[in-house]
Amino acid sequence: MSKPEAVAAANIFRSIVQADLDAGKHAKIITRFPPEPNGYLHIGHAKSICLNFGLAREFGGECNLRFDDTNPAKEDQEYIDAIKSDVQWLGFQWAGEARYASNYFDQLHDWAVALIKAGNAYVCDLSPEQAREYRGNLTEPGKNSPFRERSVEENLDWFARMKAGEFADGARALRAKIDMASPNMNLRDPILYRIRHAHHHQTGDKWCIYPSYDFTHGQSDAIEGVTHSICTLEFEDHRPLYEWFLAQLPVPAQPRQYEFARLNLNYTITSKRKLKQLVDEKHVNGWDDPRMSTLSGFRRRGYTPASIRAFCDMIGVNRAGGVVDVGMLEFAIRDDLDANAARAMCVLKPLKVVITNYPEGQVESLELARHPKQEMGVRVLPFSREIYIDASDFEEVPPAGFKRLIPGGEARLRGSYVIRADEAIKDADGNIVELRCSYDENTLGKNPEGRKVKGVIHWVPAAESVECEVRLYDRLFRSANPEKDEEGGSFLANINPDSLVVLKGCRAEPSLGNAAPEERFQFEREGYFCADIKDSKPGAPVFNRTVTLRDAWT
Repeated sequence: MSKPEAVAAANIFRSIVQADLDAGKHAKIITRFPPEPNGYLHIGHAKSICLNFGLAREFGGECNLRFDDTNPAKEDQEYIDAIKSDVQWLGFQWAGEARYASNYFDQLHDWAVALIKAGNAYVCDLSPEQAREYRGNLTEPGKNSPFRERSVEENLDWFARMKAGEFADGARALRAKIDMASPNMNLRDPILYRIRHAHHHQTGDKWCIYPSYDFTHGQSDAIEGVTHSICTLEFEDHRPLYEWFLAQLPVPAQPRQYEFARLNLNYTITSKRKLKQLVDEKHVNGWDDPRMSTLSGFRRRGYTPASIRAFCDMIGVNRAGGVVDVGMLEFAIRDDLDANAARAMCVLKPLKVVITNYPEGQVESLELARHPKQEMGVRVLPFSREIYIDASDFEEVPPAGFKRLIPGGEARLRGSYVIRADEAIKDADGNIVELRCSYDENTLGKNPEGRKVKGVIHWVPAAESVECEVRLYDRLFRSANPEKDEEGGSFLANINPDSLVVLKGCRAEPSLGNAAPEERFQFEREGYFCADIKDSKPGAPVFNRTVTLRDAWT
């Protein structure tokens, strides 16, 4: 794709924050990033992280990391650790210690009791199915629960018994008493507490009732002194409820909720439920599979924090929404790696070449720049009689426009000599297994006299090269809108069967033998790659393709 404008895209919150500071409304802004610890963070979360932490950094404020841990049945310490790691990997640090909504469970419980005493909450015995029937729909008002008019004393007693663990999961719920006829469904007596007999990763077995997200969120913001509570547009209809709770309770601050459009990226799924399904059903190899839209997956694939931050800056923050082309994300990483990744050579499908007129036993040390424009030094390649080139760089019957080796034709070896293909050696099945070539000894660093050689191919020394595994990753889904299967099936029907091709027996130049995990390279003519975080070992590297050199999908 063409290069996007080199200016930061619009951020609708900069002017809001600046105006609040100028008016003296806040001495310091405090934002927060409040993930649920029920899965790994994905690329959509990166937009929120960059927004909340970025605003705090830009205006000299603070950003809290707060885990919305109100549903212990789906939460896990693994997710908490991964979220912390991802936020720090992106280049941000939260203020103070990581926070948890569960830190405030005692206070939230006391506020729930206060709502009951004020006549603004009641214990409801309707089953979840009955509660849905009573709730009505977008065109019909809801009906009052038959338990709505219980006395304060009754409600306090029932709620205390809920807390004591007397009832089964789902048997009762504490609900706010607002308006069952409200056109805003969120104000139709929403649930404040549910019964869940589940061990909590932070509070253990202290609680068997857990507050709802809506009851927890605004009050947690208030306790932390959050000034700008920024969330995605699906919570816009929840804002009146957010404000209702703040108005009814003696909270220490009055945060304000703002909304922005979530990131919708084509060829990508960001539903945590569906990402978990991909993992659980082993369509991918874990949450950090490099094909996943998780930040852990992008990291393992070789994306850099700077590239993801640049992408979030390019797409901007607004309320308009729309679908972002994944090509913008791929542009961001190509732009970063083109400037910062060292060059190297790796032959994915090795074809042995014997240079018949090169002196046996002679070895030259050739110096090649590690980057054509950056001061990264050089790497040394030994050159001798036997080398490997890629099998695709020789064609007996070349297609039109082919500029590499053909029978009797010449090509230049990168940073080395011009060679000519003299003979192709084949096995019993007719497969080419070796090339016999000759070299022009007068072409090191200069063009041959009297003829023009157009093709340049990469190579590695046969004896000193390192055997490696190369994993060619591509987009996980073959459809721009993977949620919609043309035949009405599951999103799984849109999985790209070629999203991972594993090549073993590849040959890399000697300098790659000790590549550090996450070290990134441009493999000349092949794409951008990184050494795998988990599987790459000294002397036995494994390289993941981050992205091709150009957008092959267009």
